[in-house]
Amino acid sequence: MASIVRMPEVLANVTEAAIANWLVQKGQEVAVGAPLAEVETEKAVVEYAAEIGGTVLELLVAEGASVAVGEPIAVIGAPGETSDDAPASPPVAAEQAATTEQAAAPEPETAPEAAPSPVAGAPDTLPSGAAGSAGSTTAGRRFISPIVRRLAKERGIDLDSVRGTGPDGRIVRRDLDRLPQPVAPTAAQPARPAAPSPDAMGGYDEIPLTGMRRAIARRLTESKTTVPHFYVVADARMDALLALRAELNEDGEVKISVNDLLVKAAAGAFRTVPDANATWADTVIRRHRSVDISIAVAIEGGLVTPVLRGVDRRSIGEVATASADLVDRARRGRLKQDELEGGSFSISNLGMYGVKEFSAIINPPQSAILAVGAAAPRAVVEGDQVVVRRVMTVTLSADHRVIDGALAAQWIAAFVDLVEHPVRILR
Repeated sequence: MASIVRMPEVLANVTEAAIANWLVQKGQEVAVGAPLAEVETEKAVVEYAAEIGGTVLELLVAEGASVAVGEPIAVIGAPGETSDDAPASPPVAAEQAATTEQAAAPEPETAPEAAPSPVAGAPDTLPSGAAGSAGSTTAGRRFISPIVRRLAKERGIDLDSVRGTGPDGRIVRRDLDRLPQPVAPTAAQPARPAAPSPDAMGGYDEIPLTGMRRAIARRLTESKTTVPHFYVVADARMDALLALRAELNEDGEVKISVNDLLVKAAAGAFRTVPDANATWADTVIRRHRSVDISIAVAIEGGLVTPVLRGVDRRSIGEVATASADLVDRARRGRLKQDELEGGSFSISNLGMYGVKEFSAIINPPQSAILAVGAAAPRAVVEGDQVVVRRVMTVTLSADHRVIDGALAAQWIAAFVDLVEHPVRILR
């Protein structure tokens, strides 16, 4: 029997997503695990792989269109079957969609009678029992999906003034994202001359918020206001580590970066202080057996934190190869769903920009993040002498619900010791 493929929850707590690109065509054979589409959320673009095999019978969502998690996006079945052979959506889901549409529709309008949609909740269409698509009209009414209606309402956008670029002129999410954010009207005031404000004199440009920027703002504000951050700062002499890196890169086929060695040093510190490898889970603290470290990658419009898994069990060459691959695919928008989830710890390195020292915000539910500054020559006292060494400042931001001060101090001491004696990193 044909099966309906629904929009997955590609990332935790994401309620809607858009099809950035279909990677298959109607009539194409797909196997379990084969990439079906690139799904775009507020946080990233990830590949979604097929969970069932068969022939692609229908693609129900146009590229660029947003739908809620759980809504149908495609139909897969056996050769000769049609989308009519797929089971109908559960009545509850259809009723919820109908309720959402009725609540979102303007009161003066009434839905005209029409043939039911072949699949309830199809993208950018009305729910079962109504027909039409966003931007198209029937009997003088424009049909717009609940998602587009909600976004337009939140942003104060008059949909009558929007030109749709989707199939048949449908208004899709990207049409709203391209519009400047409207300025809320103010109460009427008596007209009177006023001196121009500094902003009016100098002028400014307003940059519309992207979905990713909204997500970053929301998540980091939540983290900073709900997670009890505290900070531990330390200096590490980098001369031995830089010398080791140069030696490894002389003969090795894989080029090792400073960050690769720091990631391995962090994993080694967790091996020494395993109690710090933990995350907050509301009713329990989860202590992790594997060291999975997120690395912050700057991309156009924001940043993502793909996860390097099992760093404690990998060689430095394996870490370097995996890290380079994640960074490359992050910048091209080709990360997979599982590569953006999990991890108990993050590293954010701004040293390459010449930043001496900074404090980073924890990425929940992780319990710590290490902010890495630049390695620069400094005067250091060794014994009775003052010598010049290349020194790096690191700042550990920790969640006090999970990690106490003494535990954080033990972890950062173990990290600095490995950085200053880097041969131990390779063990």
